[in-house]
Amino acid sequence: MIDSPVFFSGIGGSGMLPLASIVRASGAKVAGSDRSLDAGRTPHKFDYLRSLGIQLYAQDGSGLQAGMTLVTSAAVEETVPDVVRAKELGLQHLTRPEYLAKLLNSAQRSVAIGGTSGKSTVTGMIGWILHACHRQPTVMNGAVMKNFVTPSAPFASALVGDPELFVSEVDESDGSIALYRPEVAVLTNISLDHKEMEELRQLFAHFLNASRKAVLNLDDPETRALSATVPEDKVIGYGFDSPRADFMGKDLKLEAAGARFVVEAEGERHEVRLQVPGRHNASNALAAIAASRAIGVAVADAAAALERFEGLRRRLETVGTANGATVIDDFAHNPDKIAASLATLRALPGRLLIMFQ
Repeated sequence: MIDSPVFFSGIGGSGMLPLASIVRASGAKVAGSDRSLDAGRTPHKFDYLRSLGIQLYAQDGSGLQAGMTLVTSAAVEETVPDVVRAKELGLQHLTRPEYLAKLLNSAQRSVAIGGTSGKSTVTGMIGWILHACHRQPTVMNGAVMKNFVTPSAPFASALVGDPELFVSEVDESDGSIALYRPEVAVLTNISLDHKEMEELRQLFAHFLNASRKAVLNLDDPETRALSATVPEDKVIGYGFDSPRADFMGKDLKLEAAGARFVVEAEGERHEVRLQVPGRHNASNALAAIAASRAIGVAVADAAAALERFEGLRRRLETVGTANGATVIDDFAHNPDKIAASLATLRALPGRLLIMFQ
């Protein structure tokens, strides 16, 4: 139970909006500010926040009151009036990851998903599996989960459910992944992105060892090497090419609009059909099945649920067709992610015209 009002400075951010909506749904009083609101940008986003009962203010410190907790995004500098005013009032000030860690670490059951690539999709898959299996999870994502979009919830980057079953992607870019102590830690892969490799190895090793169970992609060389730093009885491995994997993917067939494969686990075989394309998404699905099993979902139930997983916005998302051309939007923003997207697209028939923004 959140017992004090919370003010989110930078509330319109991709990591702040879902967190604010989760906190508001708990019954807490929530307010916020954002420079995009001040500039008149993305008004529909702020209308949605108001519809949740969240009061919005200019980012000038006027919304801060005694007794509040201030939560700031990485985009909010110490010189922003909200932060200055919070200091004047002596308010507790937490960063977004610090506040998220409080919620996740206090839950009875929790899954935290880390890695350079794939964590948003794996988070969405786990959230959907638990929802489809009537487990009522609370899910914190950095992307919109298409299964949960409704007219009243167009920004479905969060799913509000039982706060004691908390699923969240967690970020290593600012080192805050060290804050989390989940029941189940998932590590999809490690590659050069925001930090040097040795620092990434140390951060992810700490993350895995702070958990009770570690779900690891044994097909990824860096993640496989890191598994040696984790007690063997905590490790749950998955992969298509790794004989030691507890959750082994086989007979992968890539299709234009999805993929099919068989997962072998616990002496059983189950077919998995996906609506999302690409080998990388098949690997993501293995991660989600393994993590869901770690918190009690039968493999057969997880596999069946994934057949209805619709994917995330801006993850190889078909946005329409015009003059015989299919337009696809993708958020891939580092070399490995771009390579995975291009490999998936090149398997499709027809000519590719690719624009990088």
